[in-house]
Amino acid sequence: MHDVARLYGRRFDRNGRRLELTRAQCRTLGYLARNEGINQAGLADLLEIRPMTLVRQIDRMQEAGWIERRPDPTDRRARRLFLTDKARPILGRVWDVASETQDQVLAALSPDEADQLIELLRRVHGSLADRSHPRARSVVSSTGVVPMPSRRVAAPAIEGTR
Repeated sequence: MHDVARLYGRRFDRNGRRLELTRAQCRTLGYLARNEGINQAGLADLLEIRPMTLVRQIDRMQEAGWIERRPDPTDRRARRLFLTDKARPILGRVWDVASETQDQVLAALSPDEADQLIELLRRVHGSLADRSHPRARSVVSSTGVVPMPSRRVAAPAIEGTR
C-alpha cells in the first residue's frame, strides 16, 4: 500500500505541475477549505504533520497570498486560518487534477472494481483512523474518511462523495 500511495502521489505531482502548488500545499488548501477558522495546531493534526513543519508551510502560503491568519476572538495569542479570495478558484483545479489522477490510476479496473476498491480502502482507513479525536470528526464523513472526489465528477466535493 505504501508503494501504491507513493506512486499515486508521484502521478498527482506530474499531473499537477500546472497548478504551481506542491502536493502538500494542495492538501493544506483542501483541508482548510473544509475547516476554515481552524488554528494551526488543529490543521497540523488533521494533516498528520508536525506543527513546526506546518508553520513554515503556512508562512510561505501566506506570503504567496493563498492563506490568511486572523486573530482568534477567544484567545488573543492564537491565530485562525482562512483561505484567501486567490485560493478559492484554485480548489476546483486541484480537484480536477485529483480526479484526473484517480481516473488514470483506476483505468485498469472496471467501474465496479474501482468502486469496490475505494469502498474497501475507506473501510480500512476507517478501522485505522482515530475517530475519538475531536478535530478529526470535523472532516470525517460517515464512511470514516475524508471524501475523495468522485471518479465521475471533477468538481470539488466537500462532503459525502461516492
